Formats: sequence, C-alpha cells, structure tokens
Amino acid sequence: MSTKKKKDKLNMDAEEMACQKEQTAEPEPELETQEMDAKLADLEKECAEWKDKYLRSMAEFENYRRRSIQEKSDWIKLSTQKLALEICDVSDNFERALQQVSEEKKTDSFVVGVQMIEQQLRTVLEKEGVVRIEALGKEFDPSLHDALAHIPSEYEENLVAAVIQNGYLMNGKVLRPVRVAVSSGKIEQEKQEPESESEESSGGNGSETIEIKVN
Repeated sequence: MSTKKKKDKLNMDAEEMACQKEQTAEPEPELETQEMDAKLADLEKECAEWKDKYLRSMAEFENYRRRSIQEKSDWIKLSTQKLALEICDVSDNFERALQQVSEEKKTDSFVVGVQMIEQQLRTVLEKEGVVRIEALGKEFDPSLHDALAHIPSEYEENLVAAVIQNGYLMNGKVLRPVRVAVSSGKIEQEKQEPESESEESSGGNGSETIEIKVN
C-alpha cells in the first residue's frame, strides 16, 4: 500500500472518530440544559414559598400591631369613660344640693362657692367631650333615654315629662342614657259640667229639681 493511500485512510479514520465524538457529545449539552431548567424551577418554587411565608408573616405582624394599638386605645377610652361617669355623679350631686337652697340663701358666699365648683366640674367634663343630654320636653328616644315611668303631665304624649337622672354624651356617643318619665298625655283640666237630676218630693206643691254639680 502506498504512502498516499495510508494517509488517506488515516484521515478518514480520524474524521470518523471525530464524527463519533460529536455524535456522542451532542446529547450532553441537552441533558445539562434540562438539569439546569429543573434546578431553576425548584429554586423558583422555593423562592415563591419563602416569599409567601414572608408576606404572611408581615401580614400577621401588621394585624397584631393594629390589634395591639386598638386594644390600647379601647383600654384608655374605657378608663376615661369610667372616670368621666364618676365625675358626672359628683356633678349631679352638686346640682341636687343646689336645688335645695332657698331663694334668700342663694347669694350666700358658701352657696356661690358651691355653684362655682359645680360649674368647674362641668367645664372639665366638656373639655373631655362630655356633655349633658337635654331631655326635658323632648320626644322620647330609646337610644338616648331610659324610660322608668309613664305619667300624665303638661306635655304631649311621648314627650319627656321629667328627668330622674341626668344622661351624658362623650364625643358624640352615649356615655349614660337619661333616666326619664315619659308623658302619657296632658292632664285634663277640671271641668265643671252641670248635671241635673230630678227627684220627686212628697210635698203638697208637687216636685222640685235639684242640680248636682259633678267635679
């Protein structure tokens, strides 16, 4: 065999070996790509799970923070309401005491001093948003009034005829309803209506009529 033929054969063998290597090497990048895609998908899934857990934790923390603030606010409000109610009771007692003072003693220095203290208490309550509910002569409202009795009065039916215990609003909400007596209608004025009755007497002149006035 000539040298040229040997070279040609060697070249052909080298080309065949190169082709075989290429054929065997072609699937490797595809496998690597699939593996990388699978790993990437796993990482994305894990990342989504961690993100979801993070968002849930943040939401739970925010809800806890808001709930804590609301509970603290409610506790402060409740404490303020209790204190306001106690001051309202004191103010009512001052008012009852002043109602018992006679006209000639209302100018006494002691009575004037008590009036000033009672007014000061009202001012303190008003600064905290506590105001008295004006009820006398107003139409009965179950959201503001607590009816303890129905009585005939000078007012029309279903109007507040008497205030038994003062009620108060605090920042527009009912702190304590007014205890009232509700009018069942106006008191009828006494009318004198003549009513005649005839009675026969046994006298010789016949009979006489007697008027009986019914009150």
